[in-house]
Amino acid sequence: MRKWITAVVCLCLVLCLGGCGSILSPKDGEEDSVYTRAQVMIVAMTERNRYQQAYTDRIWSVTMENGESFETYLLEQVKGFLINLKTMNLLAADQGISLTSAEKDRLRSLTERYYSGLTDKDISSMGITKDDVQLMYQEYYIANKVVGELTKNVDLEVSDSEAKVISVRMIQISSPEAAEAVYRRVSQEGSDFLSVAKETSEGEEIELELGRGQLPKAAEDVAFAMAPGEISPVTPGGDGWFYIFQCVSDYDMEATQQRKDQIYEERKNQVFHQIYSQFQTEKQVEFPEGIWDSIHFSADDESTTGNFFALYQEEFGNSGY
Repeated sequence: MRKWITAVVCLCLVLCLGGCGSILSPKDGEEDSVYTRAQVMIVAMTERNRYQQAYTDRIWSVTMENGESFETYLLEQVKGFLINLKTMNLLAADQGISLTSAEKDRLRSLTERYYSGLTDKDISSMGITKDDVQLMYQEYYIANKVVGELTKNVDLEVSDSEAKVISVRMIQISSPEAAEAVYRRVSQEGSDFLSVAKETSEGEEIELELGRGQLPKAAEDVAFAMAPGEISPVTPGGDGWFYIFQCVSDYDMEATQQRKDQIYEERKNQVFHQIYSQFQTEKQVEFPEGIWDSIHFSADDESTTGNFFALYQEEFGNSGY
């Protein structure tokens, strides 16, 4: 629902709500495999109110590029999100992953906090009960938990060398002759590399934190071999640009740790995506026919709550799927 829904299951989310795949209609004995209208409304109205608060009620008169209304677009995103949420809960059940007593207690407390903050109009317009809220928090928590449980024994280690981030100043020139002329300028004693870069570089970025894979390998290898203060010769990148670097720092510890965390999450996502995709083809669920036709947004909606996921983040941190 937002970017505290982390990269771990960025699997199929668009605007942190979108989904890939579809929920199948319940079969005999599977009536509990879908969400009720009230449970859908918890998510739908959270997003409806969040968008209206950000963009005012004019958002409901917006038409998307494909001609559909913003309401239709948003409901499709909500549907996609709930598709994945339920599928991940079915996967958790298939793998025997459930809530502990301590986790249930925290989720009950979170439910009380959210529900007690609702107005009578919030409750009546969404048609929800405290049990609906608790179920949705439990489902959301389990969706997060299943990712960690199914990837915890996989070797996802990221080395310092592959995550290393350096700080550089960079000049990009499209002409080799012009690049050599600029290099002569920045190589002169007393020259201010940054000033020359701002004057001559044709690229958009001049000062940047650089990690592996962000530039063509030929340019990257030169930049990563430099010592602080060193200026590189003109380096053809093979991408139409000629590069000149000045190394500011050959190891940015904080940025390297952040990149290491990012690479770790990407690997975790890839491993989980393989498991999830296979399961999704075998076990799908869908909403009862007509449930989405009964949900409409307007400027006159009486529910104003928009903190369902914000409260979850406050309690559990950035652990949204």
